[in-house]
Amino acid sequence: MTRFRLTIEYDGGPYMGWQRQPHGPSVQQAIEEAALAISGEETLVYGAGRTDAGVHALAMAAHIDIEKSFTPFRLGEALNAKLRAEPIAILDCREVEEDWHARFSCTGRAYRYRIVNRRAPLALEAGKAWRIPRELDHQAMDEAAQLLVGKHDFTTFRSAHCQSDSALKTLDRLAVRREGDEVLVEAEARSFLHHQVRSMVGCLALVGQGQWRRDDLGAALEAADRSRLGLNAPPEGLYFVEAKYP
Repeated sequence: MTRFRLTIEYDGGPYMGWQRQPHGPSVQQAIEEAALAISGEETLVYGAGRTDAGVHALAMAAHIDIEKSFTPFRLGEALNAKLRAEPIAILDCREVEEDWHARFSCTGRAYRYRIVNRRAPLALEAGKAWRIPRELDHQAMDEAAQLLVGKHDFTTFRSAHCQSDSALKTLDRLAVRREGDEVLVEAEARSFLHHQVRSMVGCLALVGQGQWRRDDLGAALEAADRSRLGLNAPPEGLYFVEAKYP
């Protein structure tokens, strides 16, 4: 049995999310079915994170155990061949120690949220970013974002369906910058609550549009009450960027 680490890029638009679902297609299912087709083995693919429906990945880390003899190059090529009809690509495949785990060995996760700040509709980026036509003050957004950095009770920014034992999380970095008509929000932490990044981005967008002040964001955080959430950003602008390991 060999354990392989996979680095995966995918468009989350057609899927119910990373994790297998009984009511629709998932990224995990597509890769597991590709692995079955090339190896004859029913195996599980474990990801570093569980992205929601419509959320994308630039470099999701995952692992899979295969008994059949494959070189990493051959396995990566074979998986990509079987996944050709899917918007999923295996960017890298390598052997790892049998105790390496994509989820439990991970020490940090990074996400990026893309906002296209323009009046014109999205022709090429539809489903890949959140369009906000009203001018955003990205500097005000970045200033307010620093209130969320550190260890806090993030109940306000947590989905009602979140399965985490605690809403207490440490946010290592939250930064907002502009590149042309794109406003990018970058978040890093060891782990995140369900919908945490999207909820933080939605509230920061309210700050950027002048509907909220910095203090309003702070008050929402301190309330530790989901009903105080201003806005949950849509999934299509969110990207899993990186999983970090020792």
